Amino acid sequence: MTGTTVQGRLSALGRAELTLLLRNRSAVFVALLVPVAMVVVMKSSLESVDLAGTGVTVAGAALSGGVGMVLIQVVYMNLVAAYVARREDLVLKRLRTGEVPDREILTGTAMPSVALALAQTVLMISVGAAVFGLGGPRRPELLAAGLLVGAVMLTALAAATSAVTRTVQTAQLTTLPLFLVSMVGSGLFVPLDVLPDGIAEVCELLPMTGVMTLVRTGWLGGAEGSDLLMAALTGLAWTAFAVFAVHRRFRWEPRR
Repeated sequence: MTGTTVQGRLSALGRAELTLLLRNRSAVFVALLVPVAMVVVMKSSLESVDLAGTGVTVAGAALSGGVGMVLIQVVYMNLVAAYVARREDLVLKRLRTGEVPDREILTGTAMPSVALALAQTVLMISVGAAVFGLGGPRRPELLAAGLLVGAVMLTALAAATSAVTRTVQTAQLTTLPLFLVSMVGSGLFVPLDVLPDGIAEVCELLPMTGVMTLVRTGWLGGAEGSDLLMAALTGLAWTAFAVFAVHRRFRWEPRR
């Protein structure tokens, strides 16, 4: 990669990572079908949840939650396994011997997963508008901000989580805490408005809560003013924490 531009290096890394991703059929299956399956299951479950006063319909809650699920499943969980696999195969170590900076190596590895998540998000919004009458994004700038913060934050959290993950197989365990916490407390499918006030206030500080507030408001409308500011600050704070953790703890050498 000598003499190449940043764009050229990222493109080369992204293409190589995309090739490896497409060869991993189980990873592609999980990335494409699991979020869709979760939306179908949660839509049925939400029929029994009282969403009155939240301003969100069952279809809106299920599909906007599906966007959050795509971010977690495709970006975070998939990337933890990818970073661990590249580390243990000495790919990361070899890349560092060239001119590619560390941040470009991590970014290039993440590009296919982020692109896949964005493509699935566009598909879900299209289905929501065409089939369920949810319409297009009410505030596209908030939706874009939520997706951007979510993608960057989860990429950084994936890199940080890979530092405590020994093998690709154990990635299923190390990614489980964030997955479960987000499912239960970040308003992925059930808006925090239906939770008791004290619990909701704690849940507002979780990593994915701010992202989901921005995404849901950007698509369906709802939150205003201080709630949006709080959501943005929470997402940015977790992003900064994750980047700091990567800077201090990320492992480039195989774990023995």
